[in-house]
Amino acid sequence: MTSYPRNPEDSETTPRENIPGVPDYGWRVKLDYECKTKCTPFTKPRLSQIPSLVGLSLRYMKVWVKTRRQGRRMFIDHLDQVEHKSMYGCPLGGIGCGTIGRGFRGEFCRFQMLPGLYEHHTVQANQFILCIRKNGKTVYQKVLTGRKGKHLKAWEWGFPAQNATYHALYPRAWTVYDIPEYKLRLVCRQISPVFPHDYKETSFPMGVFAWSVENNGSEPVDISIVFTFKNGTGSKNDTAGECQNEAFESDAEGRQVSGVLIHHSLRDIKCTYGIAAANKDDVHVSHKLHFDPKGNGRLLWDDLAEDGQLTPTPENQSRGRDSVPKAVISLFLLLLVRLVRALANLILPPAGPDKPQRKGQETAAAVCSQTTVPPGGKKEMDFTLTWDMPVVHFKNKENLFGRRYGRWFGYKKDACPRMCSYALENYPAWEQKIEAWQNPILQNSNLPAWYKSALFNELYYVSDGGTIWADPLEMKNGELSINRDTGEASVIQEYSKFAYLEGHEYRMYNTYDVHHYASFSLIMLWPKIQLSLQYDIAKAVMSEDATPIQFCMEGMRGIKKKGKSVPHDIGDPEDEPWACLNAYIIHPTCEWKDLNLKFVLQTYRDFSATKDKDYLETMYPVAKTVMEIAQKWDTDGDGLIENSGFADQTFDAWSMTGASAYCGGMWLAALRMMIEMGKVLGNEDDVKKYTEILDKGKVSFEAKVWNGKYYNYDSNPSGGHHDSIMSDQLAGYWFLKASGLADGSIFPDDHVKSALETVYKFNVKGFGKGNMGAINGARPDGGQDITSCQSEEFWVGVTYSLGASMIQQGMIDEGFQTAWGAYHVCWEWYGLAFQTPEAYMMDKHYRSLGYMRPLAIWSMQWALEKFQPQLLSS
Repeated sequence: MTSYPRNPEDSETTPRENIPGVPDYGWRVKLDYECKTKCTPFTKPRLSQIPSLVGLSLRYMKVWVKTRRQGRRMFIDHLDQVEHKSMYGCPLGGIGCGTIGRGFRGEFCRFQMLPGLYEHHTVQANQFILCIRKNGKTVYQKVLTGRKGKHLKAWEWGFPAQNATYHALYPRAWTVYDIPEYKLRLVCRQISPVFPHDYKETSFPMGVFAWSVENNGSEPVDISIVFTFKNGTGSKNDTAGECQNEAFESDAEGRQVSGVLIHHSLRDIKCTYGIAAANKDDVHVSHKLHFDPKGNGRLLWDDLAEDGQLTPTPENQSRGRDSVPKAVISLFLLLLVRLVRALANLILPPAGPDKPQRKGQETAAAVCSQTTVPPGGKKEMDFTLTWDMPVVHFKNKENLFGRRYGRWFGYKKDACPRMCSYALENYPAWEQKIEAWQNPILQNSNLPAWYKSALFNELYYVSDGGTIWADPLEMKNGELSINRDTGEASVIQEYSKFAYLEGHEYRMYNTYDVHHYASFSLIMLWPKIQLSLQYDIAKAVMSEDATPIQFCMEGMRGIKKKGKSVPHDIGDPEDEPWACLNAYIIHPTCEWKDLNLKFVLQTYRDFSATKDKDYLETMYPVAKTVMEIAQKWDTDGDGLIENSGFADQTFDAWSMTGASAYCGGMWLAALRMMIEMGKVLGNEDDVKKYTEILDKGKVSFEAKVWNGKYYNYDSNPSGGHHDSIMSDQLAGYWFLKASGLADGSIFPDDHVKSALETVYKFNVKGFGKGNMGAINGARPDGGQDITSCQSEEFWVGVTYSLGASMIQQGMIDEGFQTAWGAYHVCWEWYGLAFQTPEAYMMDKHYRSLGYMRPLAIWSMQWALEKFQPQLLSS
């Protein structure tokens, strides 16, 4: 195999063979896959960059200490960065309801049950176990998922990893297990209810594991699959006690299911896990109400091996340690217990919850499905995992929120039996919707194989981005109900409030300068969510928070949020989002030159997609307000705004001075959009005003920034990097053309073509032979711009948006090659699958794992659909 970086044809995770029942496209690895690249979080800037960071470091430490003393975590904790693990696969669950991460080897890991807060734990007790019986005897029993740890040592671990294959294509994943000695193939299909233009099921906290078993042998075999799960998230708080398990059966939503509920609390919020299996004529379902996840697991293991079924936990064992071998229990007693169980199931109602666990104890439960597979036959067994945590709050506890799924399942925390029945009844319909959405892209031979994986798998972040999709609640007549605040827009009242983090480590909701890139995923797939988010931002524009702040970078003092400015973010889940804005205190973002403009750009882009005139009429006055503030940044009256000499935009460690390609281009694009919005709404005075400004500004932009080949970084020759080649120099043009308003008088076609060709030559092809994406800043001599740590970074989302801009312009091969580099580095070379970072560098460093901006890959699909439809006709 060639060394890194690699060309697309040498991709190591692109499927090379057809596996029946598994898509031909996605992210595929063997379970023995190991990423050999050792990469680490970025912590050490160059010596030349340190002087500009000294003041920031001192002021940051001061705030860090103060925050820790208050029992909180910093919104960005540079002293406790998450080190990547090359283990993650497709997460489980809908949007905004919490997520449970899965490893590609089957681990349950990276829990995000509390809104916006991640726990990176792998829970050893959460597993699938296979038992094979022939002629009434157990001939094979092994854990299929995960790796052996310090507990449950009586279980047999170590399934031959070379005999299993993992395949992810969000929101589904497949694991294929081959057991050649018994001529068996098992396929586990993991499904979450996520599909476009759905605002109901897509919010549900559930996932399904649909198992199929093929017997290619000449004798029938009895197959049992056991699903085990424990309370909590694998943290030390799991031993807080008061968790209890409860067996249940339900057909409330049409499918008869049997399983176990695990009632517990996360922090102080009640949560119930439900694990269940579908009852079918040819499938026998049994369960173990309790076993000790920190014991040796002997009781459960031997119980399963006895007859391929589980015996409900006797009361006198429910608190004991798994230390007594089953062999010492007499056969007579075992048969007696099972006889009593059978009679009880016939004449007694289901038992209630068992006794709460004492402090220091944990609990786990198991559900088993057993069936007989004839020679040459195939059988299916279905399991589900649901979680009911409908009422949540943030750290400050000022408001209660009901997760959106509560509109259909209620807020009483008793919905898991219904949800289990619902999931196992409806998952075939989910798959039909997923396939109807994905197949036209997957089956299109004009699109690169890796792109099909990247497009759907990067979408993991919409659900696994610390996301909350919820309604504010109030108490009425002793019951919680949605607070129908008359001040909220009708879109929010109908489609709820939505927020997702800037990153797993950058804990700020709806970071607007970053969402600008990611927003294509929402406007294309869930446009009502994008509009809801926009209404929230519009409302926040006029708000003010006079809390005094010393900003960490420059040390200047100011207030947390100025009125008539677009907020940087809508808050930190360790505080009170929507009420306490701007968790980000590195810079005074009211002086950032891109935030106000990005509001205007998104407003018109959204209108171009939805044709929602009511939306435009509501947003237009806000857009006018933020443009009036932005116009004050035109300090010399030439129609073009100037940057202020600090990092006053999304590249928040890369300073800009004077006119700049990035902000200047967005300013011109925003003016052009204001003109168009004025025309649509019949505001002729505004059209005239913005036209006059634009006519002056585009002349100044040409004179100050265009150098004959590309747009200079900025217009300050004394800065040492004014002529750097910025990969994102056409950010304004990109959005303008994407919105159907390409204007050659602002960005002449020959300028755009020359600039993109220059970026492709220097920023893309100049590094890693064109297989690393686009470096943020290149020098005219072909080197890196090292004036800032960010100038020498590759930003995944910026690379994807650059690819989109190229595709819009007809540079299709260049666009795909550019984007390939970002996907290749993150999902293959650096081993960062399902945790795509904001940035990476040449020296195997990355920054901010699990980041929002890579959702910009959907702008590439937007570009293909709008500008290259001939490629999608295949």
